[in-house]
Amino acid sequence: MRVGWLSAGLALFCLAQSAAAGTLLVVGDSISAGFGLDTRQGWVSLLQTQLRQEGFDTQVINASISGDTSAGGQARLPALLAAHKPSLVVVELGGNDGLRGQPPAQLQQNLASMIDSARQAGAKVLLLGMRLPPNYGVRYTSAFADVYQHLAEQKQVPLVPFFLEGVGGVPQMMQADGIHPAQGAQQRLLENAWPAIKPLL
Repeated sequence: MRVGWLSAGLALFCLAQSAAAGTLLVVGDSISAGFGLDTRQGWVSLLQTQLRQEGFDTQVINASISGDTSAGGQARLPALLAAHKPSLVVVELGGNDGLRGQPPAQLQQNLASMIDSARQAGAKVLLLGMRLPPNYGVRYTSAFADVYQHLAEQKQVPLVPFFLEGVGGVPQMMQADGIHPAQGAQQRLLENAWPAIKPLL
């Protein structure tokens, strides 16, 4: 009987440790899916390595899909939350919305819905902001960038204002298409996100 109690106690301890470890869910587009790269070279894979090096027993789930929009992320998120039960959701979406010229108001609505859904599921949220090239016009690019700042203030969520800081628009950091970060830029992307991620773990 005593052995049974010990076994049960050990099982409960293991469950508690597993829960404490937590899961970090990244919901993004090609930037986080590592388009054009071996997935092991992408910033999300580097994040998993960083977590281990820093002593965090956190599992990273990369649910990013190349070409995805905020509407796609919003549609996919409920099933992802149910399946993985993350303690932290990192949202990296909006770039494709902007490149397609979709209304910033719709982007804001979709991202707000994702933030609400994640919080209702008990997860913290980090928003990775995007900006558009200047050729989209000052009015549109400003409205697009403002979406992330407005959401951060309205929803009181931490924000990385421009996830591609030091990467976007820098030729040597980009692949030949001028849109997707190269392998050499992945560490910089991690460095842009890590200071915001670490306090939320």
